[in-house]
Amino acid sequence: MTRPEGCALITGSSRGIGAATAIALAADGWPVRINYRADEQGAREVAEQITAAGGKARVLQGDVAAAADTETLLEPGEDGPVLVLVNNAGLRLDNLSPQISDEDWARVIDVNLTATFRATRQALGPMLRARFGRVVNVASIVGIRANPGQANYAASKAGVIGFTKTVAQEVARRGVTVNAVAPGFIETALTEEILDNSELVKAIPARRVGTPEDVAACIRFLASEGAGYVTGTTLTVDGGLSA
Repeated sequence: MTRPEGCALITGSSRGIGAATAIALAADGWPVRINYRADEQGAREVAEQITAAGGKARVLQGDVAAAADTETLLEPGEDGPVLVLVNNAGLRLDNLSPQISDEDWARVIDVNLTATFRATRQALGPMLRARFGRVVNVASIVGIRANPGQANYAASKAGVIGFTKTVAQEVARRGVTVNAVAPGFIETALTEEILDNSELVKAIPARRVGTPEDVAACIRFLASEGAGYVTGTTLTVDGGLSA
């Protein structure tokens, strides 16, 4: 089967895992939509790297927690419909459970879980019509194993994993796969403070923290035609931490 014409949208792709994923998917021939909320310069630098390598990229501003922005990000354009959706944008507002405010709870759930739902819901229509689609949700090993001080983050990422499994079963017969990756400790702006603790690195069997490229390689596979029989799974990318 020839791959249908369309593009890939990677939310939160101005840096880190999102940026590495955009570069990897562009290398596979997908026109990519690079989404940012505030870091326009970072997003444009990612786009320039892609175009310099012969790929195609568009830079789109939008806050995934805003329903109207999500709708705009997913509208069909000159690059076609979104046939690969990577829900990567994420937020941490860590604290012990008794100190988490209602606002911090709601904001993390909105960005990490509700935004994933909204974007997936909108993307599925064109994917189902094309009988081809790839949704990859970026979860976390914190959604699988406990990490004190991250109750809101853990709840959002556990929700992403449960959401992934359910939607995968709903759309599998139409050639659409829905999977998740669950990164462990990865060198990104989101984890800078955590990774200052050398004891955490010693707890990782691989004895190193991961790179955005480690995660992007797994997303690249799940988005590929070769992964057409892989759906409803969560792939841990954590150097053996959750084994």
